[in-house]
Amino acid sequence: MPDIEPFAIVREKIDQAVRILEEKDVDLWVTYVRETTQVKDPCIALLLGFDLTWQSALLISRTGERVAIVGRFDAENITRTGAYTSVVPYDQSIREPLREHIARLNPRTIGLNFSASDPAADGLTHGMYQNLAQMLDGTGYVDRFISAEAVIGALRGRKSPAEVDLIRAAIGATEDILHEVKAMVKPGMTEREIADFVHQTIVERGLDVAWEYEVCPIVCAGPHGVFGHAMPSHNRTRRGALLQIDFGAKRAGFVADLQRTLYFCHPGEEQPPQEILSAWNATRAAIEAARQTLRPGARGWEVDAAARSTLVESGYPEYMHATGHHIGRNAHDGATVLGPRWERYGTSIDGVVEEGNTFAIELGVFLPEYGYLGCEEDVLVTAAGAEYLSEAQEAIWLIHK
Repeated sequence: MPDIEPFAIVREKIDQAVRILEEKDVDLWVTYVRETTQVKDPCIALLLGFDLTWQSALLISRTGERVAIVGRFDAENITRTGAYTSVVPYDQSIREPLREHIARLNPRTIGLNFSASDPAADGLTHGMYQNLAQMLDGTGYVDRFISAEAVIGALRGRKSPAEVDLIRAAIGATEDILHEVKAMVKPGMTEREIADFVHQTIVERGLDVAWEYEVCPIVCAGPHGVFGHAMPSHNRTRRGALLQIDFGAKRAGFVADLQRTLYFCHPGEEQPPQEILSAWNATRAAIEAARQTLRPGARGWEVDAAARSTLVESGYPEYMHATGHHIGRNAHDGATVLGPRWERYGTSIDGVVEEGNTFAIELGVFLPEYGYLGCEEDVLVTAAGAEYLSEAQEAIWLIHK
């Protein structure tokens, strides 16, 4: 794929944000941060692509103005992005330029970077909220604060063609490494050894992992493996058992998130036992039910319900997690969750699926005699429905060694 000028996507996303503010009837979006190397607001990747130090306010107005009020030593970097119509440096206090520019824009509503349900829209700490409210005390604008979650969710979720290309590239890199794992693994290897091979390959290719290094990849070997978010252990693979790998590579700031299931055949064994095949077929049917339901206008919980009911009606227990989540700059990229109506998901499952969304769809079945059998695929929502971005695993990978 062609190289993309470093800040082209930042400019593209801020242009998109202006249109979304108009659509959502929000006058001003303010992202208020400090020391983002320590407290990383997820919106910084969208709005800048690098960190800020002193108290900083990134103002995006529905009028088209984009104002960055930042510490003097950060100002030049922001100017070089070409993304902001005004870059306002300060030395002693952000108070006066912040009050001045908000008064000049005079917004009816001010969307802030906080949310009760979406972690990708919840970068504003309680201390910074208090600080901002104190800065604007007496202006009347504090009463106009609302959550910017609707704006941020739409902005993160509606992937541009350039973003989709970058996600495709991360998926391709991930699939290449997973195929190398398939060619390399053999009975008797530990989960840790398999993870070390993946980490070594990542380094050799100049890539990064899509989530925390210690649990990327997640490796679950046989009936004693711990599926979910457990670190790889000294548990070993063996013939007549499954191996499940959950892994994503990060490339050029974007990630993939895939699961692949393998089975170690006994000598002369041409396919897994029927119990495994039946569970696999049910899992694939549930994944497909989710993909078929995943189209513009669907609610997150509706997609989850289609997959969950398909698996349960096949005779398997329901899984204790959501069916899917956005991917992009992170493996869990915020906004709409394809999940059940459980309290822990808040209102995220009521989100509406939109064209341009990229999701990972995942679920599986644990078989006590063989281990965990899981499948996860990455898809793009188009006007006609959802299409695979990954090369879908149609059959369990068989290891004859």
